[in-house]
Amino acid sequence: MKIRTTGILIERDKILLLDQNVNKERTWSLPGGTLENGETLEECMIREMKEETGLDVSVGKLLYICDLIVDQTHVVHISFLVKKIGGTLGNISENLDTQKIRKVDMVPISKLEAFGFSKKFKKLVENRFPKSGTYMGSKSNIGL
Repeated sequence: MKIRTTGILIERDKILLLDQNVNKERTWSLPGGTLENGETLEECMIREMKEETGLDVSVGKLLYICDLIVDQTHVVHISFLVKKIGGTLGNISENLDTQKIRKVDMVPISKLEAFGFSKKFKKLVENRFPKSGTYMGSKSNIGL
């Protein structure tokens, strides 16, 4: 079992995304990564955002918790709203991620579907996660 934190940064109707291989349908993803031994969820989120985006963030409210179970692998996704407090967008740490990050960008929420995200996920973002703080079940329930 793995625990993965995900950060959602929204500014001026744009959301922070990474261009990296996710699956066959989508190459853009939300920043985040696996919790390391001895690390708090907050420490993980701050570290992952810095490594993958170059940004320093503060961790805000819990948006959702969901599961992804594939074969014998169970990943618990814990997603937080984050706020930029410093750093430089795109100043990523090389070779720390299992999938190479090609680009980091703030993209219009209205264009999420063009970046491979579902209508369901786009609506959640547009409505600012109306069921924030809840367990959402399967990752597919949030459209990811």
